[in-house]
Amino acid sequence: MQEKGNISIHTENIFPIIKKFLYSDNEIFLRELVSNAVDAVQKIKRLGSLGQFSGEVGQPLVQVAVDKDAKTITISDNGLGMTAEEIKKYINQVAFSGASEFVEKFKDAKDANEIIGKFGLGFYSAFMVADLVEIQTLSYQDDAEPARWVCDGSTEFEITEGTKTTRGTDIILHVNKDSEEFLEESKLQEILNKYAKFLPVPIKFGTKTESVEDGVDEEGKAKYNDVEVDNIINTTNPIWTKAPADLSDEDYLNFYRELYPFSEEPLFWIHLNVDYPFNLTGVLYFPKLKNDFEMQRNKIKLYSRQVFITDEVKDIVPEFLMLLHGVIDSPDIPLNVSRSFLQADSNVKKINNYITKKVADKLGELFAKDRKAYEDKWKDIGLFVKYGMISEEKFYDKAKDFALVGNTKNELFTLPEYKEKVTALQTDKNGTLVYLYTNDAAKQDAFIQSANKKDYDVLVLDSPIDNHFINQLEQKLEKTSIKRVDSSVADKLIEKDEQNEHVLTEDQVKEVTTIFEKAITKPGMHVEIVALHPEELPVTITMDEFMRRMKDMAAMGGGMGFYGQMPDNYKVAINGNHKLVSKILKAEGEEQSNLAKQAVDLALLAQGMLTGAELTAFVSRSVELI
Repeated sequence: MQEKGNISIHTENIFPIIKKFLYSDNEIFLRELVSNAVDAVQKIKRLGSLGQFSGEVGQPLVQVAVDKDAKTITISDNGLGMTAEEIKKYINQVAFSGASEFVEKFKDAKDANEIIGKFGLGFYSAFMVADLVEIQTLSYQDDAEPARWVCDGSTEFEITEGTKTTRGTDIILHVNKDSEEFLEESKLQEILNKYAKFLPVPIKFGTKTESVEDGVDEEGKAKYNDVEVDNIINTTNPIWTKAPADLSDEDYLNFYRELYPFSEEPLFWIHLNVDYPFNLTGVLYFPKLKNDFEMQRNKIKLYSRQVFITDEVKDIVPEFLMLLHGVIDSPDIPLNVSRSFLQADSNVKKINNYITKKVADKLGELFAKDRKAYEDKWKDIGLFVKYGMISEEKFYDKAKDFALVGNTKNELFTLPEYKEKVTALQTDKNGTLVYLYTNDAAKQDAFIQSANKKDYDVLVLDSPIDNHFINQLEQKLEKTSIKRVDSSVADKLIEKDEQNEHVLTEDQVKEVTTIFEKAITKPGMHVEIVALHPEELPVTITMDEFMRRMKDMAAMGGGMGFYGQMPDNYKVAINGNHKLVSKILKAEGEEQSNLAKQAVDLALLAQGMLTGAELTAFVSRSVELI
């Protein structure tokens, strides 16, 4: 048997295009060839189980071998094998049936994954690293003859009688000069660990030394011997392929440790398993979230039939679920996944919705089953739940029943529970329910104490996304306003019908206003004389809730850049009923201005706004007053 010929391509030579265009992602040649070998092995197993192959199937195995001297990489399998006719059909014809379309479209593709495989070119990814590719194969069919195919990266090929004596296929890559890095065992091991770690057929890559127990010594202690064993790089039955009933908590934790060896233990996990209207399996873990949640992203790995595709899963899972860790495997997502495909594919949308529902159901179940345990985890999952409520309407609808808010007394409430708790005392004269919160309890302690004196409750909302969460709650909760506890004096936070009486006359109000306006040197400060309880602070400095929130969002990049450019504006509330104000009115000259300045500086100090030379002057003045 001998045949030479040309692969029929009606356009320009395709190999230079593959080499040039796909060069940046050339490591995927190994994924493609190993995946093909695994398919061949699984097919012979299937034929055996169906009774369509009566021979010995044997132990399924794919082997990857490297010969640095010969500069070859060989991928071998004991699968179906091919006849010479099948080589002509599958390698020369089918693989290039889409060649014309490929040459037309490759210019617009963004990366190699958009191309390899989509046009039947998976096998030809070999030419990214090899300048000669050889196939040695023997078909499982009775009386089959071994066949050899050789191609040097042009459109010319040669088929001759092969030398293979056992069923299966060897693909031998004669590695080109530019790709000699792939002749390093460490490099191949790294690629196999990435793409083939969970393939369903054992992948052997050389051997490794293991220490095994070999009897006992004279003292009765165990003896060990070093032995060479096959280096099987993959786990063929990862936990997501098993039934949850067959798995223990330790199995899930061990798998997590295997995926993320340097991470803290996860809080809990969800086992995904659905076969209609799409196929999806996987395990998603809830990690302990740190406040810097950007660090937590891109930890979900996407597989297709146990072949690793990518950890860029942005379009498959909702944005907020990017904070989860774990594995998703779906044969409905092609190996050669592209962003444009993901955004358009209806299965991907269904998968997205399913995962959202599954996560919400799991959280609801944990909350209902053991509230105390759920509350203990809230510090770690609260950020995640809030992020989901902000970004996903369907998730909000479910999460509103298990989302918690905490107050300064370390009590936790669901949203309905909290509404019931504060409605009686925190409804203003217009019937609006006012929630008060702090984003820094230590810094805003004086304001919290003022609110507590009125029996107002103060929530703690101090995570990086709480500004957005607060805005959303105001939109969702009926007739509810949310104010930071330092956005005004306690009496003004929740406007009531009853008002404190002013002890100052109209003329005294004008005089006090003038005194304090002269004492303030910072720009953007607006003096207001208010009638508060005599025990409230004499001077309180606040920023309007709306303005401060817009500025905070601008600082976070929330699209409020206009507000970020505006100068800061503060209210300086002077408690006209405080005895210090009466003392200032009675004082004269320098003493009067010093007292007023001291009171303002104390208020600035409470807000962390007194720095530099002003702080030094305040300390000096305080020493003199003492």
